[in-house]
Amino acid sequence: QVQLVQSGGGLVQAGGSLRLSCAASERTFSRYTMGWFRKAPGKEPEFVAAIGQSASNTSYADSVKGRFTISRDNAKKTVYLQMNSLKPEDTAVYYCAAEEYYSGSHVPFDFGNWGQGTQVTVSS
Repeated sequence: QVQLVQSGGGLVQAGGSLRLSCAASERTFSRYTMGWFRKAPGKEPEFVAAIGQSASNTSYADSVKGRFTISRDNAKKTVYLQMNSLKPEDTAVYYCAAEEYYSGSHVPFDFGNWGQGTQVTVSS
């Protein structure tokens, strides 16, 4: 079981930026695909971004493409989500996730390890 501890988030005006971090306990962190999901009130969890073992292997939801960037630092066992040009519709609780044997389907149950969640609120 991988423990994931999130930090970052908060309140920002539309057009602003935030960076989320997710630190992992697992010493074999580099083997894991890392993902970010978000959950807004009354909505289903939504895939945001994922990064594979190779930092160049990234994927994004269409809704965040060009605005958000996922990255990882294997030495620090940390994954980041840089969020720029934030919109009110980005408001949600954001969760990081980790999976060693990732199928690539971008669905929550494909990930076996989850962070505690962090609130991101974008005001208009």
